[in-house]
Amino acid sequence: MSEFVPVFRMIVTSDIHIQKDDYQIERFRNGMKFAYDYAINQDYDVIDAFFAVGDFANSGSEWEMLTFRDLMDECLSPDTERTLMLASHEFKTDGQEGAYSRLRSIYNMEPDTHKVMKGFHFISVSTEDGCRFREGKQSWLREELKKAASADPKKPIFVFQHPHITDTVAGSINWGEDDLTAIMMDYPQIIDFSGHSHAPINDPRSIHQRHFTCLGTGSFSYFELDEFDKIYGTIPPDCDEQAQFLIVEVDKNGAVLVKNVDVLTQNFFPCDRYIETPWEPESFVYTDARYLTTVKPYFADDATVTFDCSEKGSVTVAFTQAKIDEDMVDDYIIRLRNKKDGTVVKQAAVWSSYYLYNMPETCSVTFKDVEAGEYYVEIFAQGFWKNRSEKPLTAEFIIAE
Repeated sequence: MSEFVPVFRMIVTSDIHIQKDDYQIERFRNGMKFAYDYAINQDYDVIDAFFAVGDFANSGSEWEMLTFRDLMDECLSPDTERTLMLASHEFKTDGQEGAYSRLRSIYNMEPDTHKVMKGFHFISVSTEDGCRFREGKQSWLREELKKAASADPKKPIFVFQHPHITDTVAGSINWGEDDLTAIMMDYPQIIDFSGHSHAPINDPRSIHQRHFTCLGTGSFSYFELDEFDKIYGTIPPDCDEQAQFLIVEVDKNGAVLVKNVDVLTQNFFPCDRYIETPWEPESFVYTDARYLTTVKPYFADDATVTFDCSEKGSVTVAFTQAKIDEDMVDDYIIRLRNKKDGTVVKQAAVWSSYYLYNMPETCSVTFKDVEAGEYYVEIFAQGFWKNRSEKPLTAEFIIAE
């Protein structure tokens, strides 16, 4: 890793959702400025390519498509090769064919492309029928992968499409498609980029290796997470604090370094992904074996719990976030128990807000319809691999009549 010297660098984004709302436009400007400021301070100071993996427009209207074209002209170097894919949001105004037509007329681009840059192959596929890939798309991808692999089987092949490959990265259960899985399995050297879910890129599950490598690309819009037991559903209350993308670098040997950008704080998340030999599945490290970890979260000795019972029949429980020696804490299970007999009265699951660069020091949850009485709370912390804290954080409280 210390000898990694890039010979190619690209920006990979998705789900920008450009519309008549300044915040997406400003976030994009700030993100691209961060990328070029980073690049210009490196020995290899070039950004060779830019990829937007679908839903760059919110509805595919002519205004949105023209605005994003002008925004790229403003923010990207003329020497940075640009590739766009289309997906469900671009189809909203005039359907799939209307969106395909606008891509050609406004951007002079084809929906599906196979490009070679610095000796590396880049294959992008737009969706059809919403976010599907029917037989024509499958056949096209199959042939293009054969061409890329025949050029050099020990080089990564970069593939881009909007929906995740099902059961790979975070977000792929709710926002994945399996139309391309069987085709890709023959090519472990694939490094696949996808969006659609808005799942955070600093989640360690945003990279996944089984038959090939998959990476989620985040969003410039809002967070959604692929867990279904949270009290607010899959979209957390701080969902709008989201603007993320990837900077991907490749060295002469085909090793790949992925850097995860948080636009809102203008920082890299401290979780670079390094894929040294993408063509060799036995070398994969971001596999399901990570679920076998023995590392568990824990609450520090000085962790505290506070209660706000000022609203009748309601209690807000706030507590110090747990710690973990690897990764971060994903979420918490909070249970209210009757002090008299220990029975569970209420329980909830909430995220830790790990997806924010400046993760808050405390977490809270409000329980409604709690009768007067004596209670105690127990709080368990969980990592990303369902590795739960051995001991809960506990405290007692009273709700008065």
